[in-house]
Amino acid sequence: MKKISVLGSTGSIGTQTLDVIAMHPDSFEVDGLAAGTNTALLLEQVRRFNPRRVSVATKELADEIRSSLPSGIELYSGNEGLVEVAAGGDAEMVVTAVMGSVGLQSTLAAIEAGKHIGLANKETLVTAGHLVTDLANRKGVKMLPIDSEHSAIYQCLNGENISDIAYITLTASGGSFRDFTRDQLKDVTVEDALRHPNWSMGAKITIDSATMVNKGLEVIEAHWLFGLPYEQVNVLLHPESIIHSYVEFRDSSIIAQLGNPDMRVPIQYALTYPARWESPAQRLSLAEIGRLTFREMDFERYPALKLAIDCGKAGGTATTAFNAANEIAVARFLSHEISFLRIEEIIGEVLDRHNNEHNPNLEQIESCDRRVRELAATL
Repeated sequence: MKKISVLGSTGSIGTQTLDVIAMHPDSFEVDGLAAGTNTALLLEQVRRFNPRRVSVATKELADEIRSSLPSGIELYSGNEGLVEVAAGGDAEMVVTAVMGSVGLQSTLAAIEAGKHIGLANKETLVTAGHLVTDLANRKGVKMLPIDSEHSAIYQCLNGENISDIAYITLTASGGSFRDFTRDQLKDVTVEDALRHPNWSMGAKITIDSATMVNKGLEVIEAHWLFGLPYEQVNVLLHPESIIHSYVEFRDSSIIAQLGNPDMRVPIQYALTYPARWESPAQRLSLAEIGRLTFREMDFERYPALKLAIDCGKAGGTATTAFNAANEIAVARFLSHEISFLRIEEIIGEVLDRHNNEHNPNLEQIESCDRRVRELAATL
């Protein structure tokens, strides 16, 4: 029985991770669950999977659910609770499915404890990639990507030599507004933005897909996961989301990973690596699809993607600032405080004022994150 802890268990990736675990009850055991504020769903998960450790967002929420938990379960709250679920207990793997930079400390704690990581929290590598990868290398911890794009690259590289890579290409659906002009984006609503054409995801990542910020974060994540310079990481628009990403080698050969859009496939691959088990995903029929289409990335149409890549190349706390500004701007858009196009404007204005710190330690990263959030909230 492989023991798993899930951070962000009530979110989109968290619930799908538990779906995969439930399909293989003789192979997986849930050691810990950490959620935010959705305590009703968390309690359902606790009754179904009987974890040893549980955490919620605040002490108040912990007090509310304490009497509803079966005896013997350890209950925690806040960031300390995330760390306890991640690093404590007997889990061999921790699936980091929390949203945003809040996942950084718990991921570092899990790596320090020698637990392998199923990485669905890209912000961890965006904000502190040098710290996370260095610690994982020193501890001999595997970081198995759960994002469909990075899982695809990981699979394409099985048995291959990194030095033989010419380029990796991350595919992008284009999000909710992929066929909109810049002028048409001026009056789009939150409800419009949340209608992703291909994937079922949480609100924040769906908005990030529409602005292409998500793909920018993925480029930065790929840089750290695969140790490649940004010049070797490309992005291509692929509306059907069938080719999840691909690798081009020095000899001009291309290896791609294909499949119907279903996050349970990369989740299961991370949990079972290097084995491949039966999956509930619908099998892909290329004959039924008939045609796959691609478009070059237009950085004028998606300026936030260019900002992200520029921050990645700059290094230091630039990526921390980019991520923090985006998180605040997206939250403000979802709260109907600002317009859709204002998201990327706020990111740009924050970056214009940012004084980059190179090779930052954890304290500098956290300080930068706080300052940027305060600034982005006032713009």
